[in-house]
Amino acid sequence: MEEILELKQNIPLFNGINKSELSPMLKCLGAYKKSFEKGTYIFMEDDQIQNIGVVLSGTIHMVKEDVWGNKALITSMTEGKIFGETYVCSSSLASTVSFYSISNCNVLFLPFQRIIKTCSNSCVYHHKLIENMMILIAEKNLKLIEKIDITSKKSIREKILTYLSNQTQRNNEKQIVIPLGRIELADYLCVNRSALTRELSKMKEEGLIDYDKNTFYLIK
Repeated sequence: MEEILELKQNIPLFNGINKSELSPMLKCLGAYKKSFEKGTYIFMEDDQIQNIGVVLSGTIHMVKEDVWGNKALITSMTEGKIFGETYVCSSSLASTVSFYSISNCNVLFLPFQRIIKTCSNSCVYHHKLIENMMILIAEKNLKLIEKIDITSKKSIREKILTYLSNQTQRNNEKQIVIPLGRIELADYLCVNRSALTRELSKMKEEGLIDYDKNTFYLIK
């Protein structure tokens, strides 16, 4: 509980909820914390998801796997982000994706049914929690729409430029540090890693972009 209180300011789900209110709220909801080692599946495809996860530390990937075991990275969740909300809010709780820890991580789980059913005390903080969750769900949907826009581009170059353009506009800076390594970026863009590396080198030679590891700069 102390860890959660210390991280409160980094968890948008708890915005507007005082520290003094947070502890009894989590107890009322039946929240619990669980740790996962790197390389662990938190939820697998077809699992029944009944809890919303809040990343307290580490990074979790939402991935889609085909029958041959190939993975496509849909989105990445870091400290303060929520996951699993799409499935607990749907008529079917069965997940169509997997959630995978790419580092050691700690997750706070909140039973969804207790979130949407306010307690007998009609606590103000409970209503605020529901409001925050709706905002986060909307933001996640916008990011998924953004990904659809990126992956719908025909060429690898178009996908790279669209992704970097979105990151630049979001950070309002020409020089950006992306949160994905080359393997993860290839998975996110749904392209071959070698082909991605070649295209990045060509774009750098042509003066379109400059980069050093995960730091990128859009020249024109």
